[in-house]
Amino acid sequence: MNDRTALVTGANKGIGKHIASQLAAAGFTVYVGSRDARRGQQAVGEIGGDARLLVLDVTDAGSVTAAAAQVDRLDVLVNNAGISVSLAPPTGTDVEEFRRTYETNVFAVVAVTNAFLPALRRSAHPRIVNISSGTGSLTWSTTPNPQFPSGSAGAAAYRSSKAALNALTVFYAQELAEEGFKVNALAPGVRATDLNPRASSVGGDPAEAARGAVRLALLPDDGPNGAFFSWDETPVPW
Repeated sequence: MNDRTALVTGANKGIGKHIASQLAAAGFTVYVGSRDARRGQQAVGEIGGDARLLVLDVTDAGSVTAAAAQVDRLDVLVNNAGISVSLAPPTGTDVEEFRRTYETNVFAVVAVTNAFLPALRRSAHPRIVNISSGTGSLTWSTTPNPQFPSGSAGAAAYRSSKAALNALTVFYAQELAEEGFKVNALAPGVRATDLNPRASSVGGDPAEAARGAVRLALLPDDGPNGAFFSWDETPVPW
C-alpha cells in the first residue's frame, strides 16, 4: 500500500485538503497540488503522513508541464480544483465569467489529466476522480431532486461547467477503459468551504464529501467506470 501515489489538485484547502488527508492516512504518497507554495506547504504539514507539495496552477500550461515532470508514476488523480465566481443566472453573467469558470473547471481538467496520463499509465490500477456537482446534473436541473430546488437558473457558469465536466468524465472513461482506468465523477454536496457564499454559510462537513472521493479512488478493478455518484454512494443522473 505504501508505494501508491495520488495527486489532488487544489488540495491546500476545502474538500481537496480532506481528500489528500484521507489518502495519506490510507498510506498513499500524496502530492498536494497548490498554486501557492506557502499555503501548500502549510497544508502538507497539517496533512502529515507522506504528503508532498506539488506547486501546480492548473490554469497555467507551464506550471502543469513542470508539475507533471516531477511525478514518475501516479495511481490516483483527483481533479478537485474548481471555482464558482457568482450565483448569477445566465442573463446576469458576462462572458468573461464563463471563460474564467471554464478555464479552471473544464479546460484545466483536460490539461492536467492529459499531462499526467503517462504517469497514470505506469500504474496497474489507475483511477481518476473528477469533483463535479449535483447542480451540474441536467436531470436534476429539470425535475424534482433531493439536493436542491429544480427550476433555478442560478450559478449558470458554474453549473454548466460541471455539466461539461460530466461529459468529459464519460469520454475519458470510454477512451481509457481498455487500459484498466476507472474514471468517475463525484457530486460532493454543498460543503462548508469558500467556494461561494452559499457553501460557506449552509454547507456540511467537507470531510464527509472527501470520503466519497476516496471511495472512488480506491475502486476495485470490477468497479464502475464512467459513472456519477453522490457523496453517499448513490448514483446521480446525468
